[in-house]
Order: sequence, then C-alpha cells, then structure tokens
Amino acid sequence: MKTEQRALTGWGRTAPTVGTLVRATADELSSDAGLSATVGARGAIARGLGRSYGDSAQNGGGVVVKLVPGADPIRVDHDAGLAHVDGGVSLDVLLREIVPQGWFVPVTPGTRFVTVGGSVASDIHGKNHHADGSFGAHCTRLGMLMADGSHRSITPGSDPDLWWATIGGMGLTGLITDVTFRMIPIESRHCVVDTERVPNLDALLEKMETSDHLYRYSVAWIDLVATGKHLGRSVLSMGNHASLDDLRELRPKAVDNPLDFDPTTFPDVPNGVPNVLNRLAVRAFNELWYRKTPKQHHGTESLTGFFHPLDMVGQWTRLYGSGGFLQYQFVVPFDAVDTMRTIVARIAAEGHASFLAVLKRFGAQSGGFLSFPTPGWTLALDLPAGVAGLGRLLTELDELVLGAGGRHYLAKDAFATPEVVRRGYPQLAEWKKIRNAADPTGVWVSDQARRLELV
Repeated sequence: MKTEQRALTGWGRTAPTVGTLVRATADELSSDAGLSATVGARGAIARGLGRSYGDSAQNGGGVVVKLVPGADPIRVDHDAGLAHVDGGVSLDVLLREIVPQGWFVPVTPGTRFVTVGGSVASDIHGKNHHADGSFGAHCTRLGMLMADGSHRSITPGSDPDLWWATIGGMGLTGLITDVTFRMIPIESRHCVVDTERVPNLDALLEKMETSDHLYRYSVAWIDLVATGKHLGRSVLSMGNHASLDDLRELRPKAVDNPLDFDPTTFPDVPNGVPNVLNRLAVRAFNELWYRKTPKQHHGTESLTGFFHPLDMVGQWTRLYGSGGFLQYQFVVPFDAVDTMRTIVARIAAEGHASFLAVLKRFGAQSGGFLSFPTPGWTLALDLPAGVAGLGRLLTELDELVLGAGGRHYLAKDAFATPEVVRRGYPQLAEWKKIRNAADPTGVWVSDQARRLELV
C-alpha cells in the first residue's frame, strides 16, 4: 500500500482539494494495517482515473483510494457471456483484452479511460441507452469492501436494497472491488454508421424519434452557437456493430483481421495552454464540422472513432486553459420537448461557447436510487469555467429542468445544490437510509457528498 499527499481535481480541472491518495489492492485495504488504520475523521472515497467532471472522486483532508487490480483482474466466461473484472481495471485495458476475443462492453461512455468500479458507481450510460439501458442493468454481481473492513458479494436477489443503492450511488455505500457483467458478442472492431446533417432542433428530435429503434447506438452533436432557423442544427450518427458480411460489403480489407484492436493516442495537450475554446473559435469549428459532414453517409467506423474519438487526444481538457470547464448534463421527459427547445435557445442566445454538446434519447431506468438516466431527452454540454454570467445561466437552466420533471447527472456535476438534487431524485431519502445502514460511521464520503448533503 502506497500513500502520498496530492492535490486532486475532477476532469473539469476545477475546485482542487488536497487529500491522502492511497494506492492498494482490495486485500491490502482490508488488512489490519489497511483502510481502517488509515481513515480519519474525514473518511475515504474511491477514485478511478479521475474522469468524473466535478468533485465526486475528491476528499479534501481525507483519504482517496485508488484500487490496484489484482493478479488476475479480467476473467472471461465465454459460455455464459460474462466478464468478471476487478473494479480498478479501466475500460481501455478491458477492451484490449475482450475485443480480440469477440466481445464488447454492454455500455461505454464517450471515453475508455474510466474504471469498471466507477462505471457501476456512476451507472454510466452511452449511445445505446435507448436500446440497452445503463451499465448497472447488465451487472449480475458486485464485490464490495464495506465500511467495517469486511468483504461482501452481493447480487440483485441477495441484497436488493444495497444493490440498487450502489448502482449509481457514487461510491458512497462501499468500495466496489470487482464486478460481474454481461458482454455483447461482436464479429469485428467496426461499426456500420449512418451519419447525416440535420438543419435544426425540431428536425433532429423528429428524426431520432422515428429512427432510433433501427439502431443500437444513436447520438447527435448539436451546434449550440447557431441561432434563428439554424437553432440546434446537428450531426446525427446512428450505428450498429459491423458483422463480417458488413465488412465484406463496405470494408473488404478489414475482413482478414476483423478483431484487431490497438487504439492509439496522440501526445498530451501541454500544460499552460490558454483557453482556445472561446466563442469565435467554437463558432468557426462548429461551422466547419457541420459543413464537412456529408448530407448523408453510410459506411464503417472503428470502435475508437465511433465511441471514443476524444481519447485520441491526451489531456484534451487543457484546451480550456487553467480555469478548466464545467460539464452540464440533464434529462427531461419526452413530453418536455418545449423545455428542451427553450434551453437550447437560451444557451445559444446567451453566447456561452460549448465545444462539445451531445443529445441522446434515454430508455428505461436501471432501478438505481440515484441512477441518472430516466426516459427522456438528455443534453450534455461543456462550458469554460469562470465566464461572466455562467452561474446565473445554469441556475436558470436548473429551474427549467426541474420544472419539467428532470434531473442532473451527479458524475458530471460541479455546480448543483442540495435542493437541486432533492428535487431531481425523489428516492434520495430512501437511498440515504440504506446508505447509512451500510455505513453507520460515515467512512465513505467525498467533497461532492458534503457539498450536496448526500451524507
């Protein structure tokens, strides 16, 4: 077990706090000299690769645990289609192992650089939520290190309350040491993708409503700078995993080695870069991105190109400069399309530049008490931190979202208030009872948990 004092931030690089970073295996943490001997009054929280955008994996003045995978961290049961994976394993490492064997993860966010344990704690969603739900819906067993140092193995049947409090519970019920989940069989490292330009938000919503059922994966990039008749103009991408027959038709040269998977990453963006993602730059980029996209295109894309394009640029968040950025993600019910339209128009009119803005359709909830996805429209956008008027705008958007019966994503949050979470998550009080029963002394705690009064 290794410890050091570290200043930590989320992926948005805002609100740093200093804690004791502990790197240890699950066995080391449960030993006599492990977690119980290290944790003080400020408690502990697990941290994967630091890709939560806000302060959910920080614990100022306390302990932050980075779980080190064990000697045999990935076990694949091909007959059952199950993966048994240590919680500290990243999706990047996992995919490099299972894709060549003909498998894919059931859900992936927009980056491979998150851990399996973090995927459960955040109940991650992806482009296939409308079809497959969130990550927790595919899990069958969790191994957990509890506040008293004991190890527990739980399933939805054996411990339903603790299970659904842990799925999406932001690591506050216990440390997730290992996970068993169902995989998706694939024949190649490619997807068949239909891409098209959509002239405005209304056309986009209609297209997604009528087409999403034909595709396992669907996502739209939205230009949040465009206004007037171009409000919400978008590039819509819809895809499915490519079969060998698809490759023979569309990409014949890939048939020889269809499951080769070795994604590359370009050098990191250097430290000290000023914010280059201002309104003028974003407007120019958005115009180029929209215009360069064919009106309609049918072809193949690699898994990396389709799911994780930003992973090809190391430390891309430094493009926002030293002040960092906020990611703001919310969901509103399907019948609240007027609210979504109002929000898009409000952002465009305000003039805050969002380099990344994506819209998806959510399907059924997973069952997690604090799981974010619920049936409806979800929009995620990045905004440079510290810009004048940003706090006022986000507060206004909060009221629009909550007034429509929506909620905000805790794994992306760096701005919400306790009241916003109470109104957005009606099962919060029930979750707290289960969490407090599992951790009566308050061992598991984070900066976000204190800020939002989750514990």
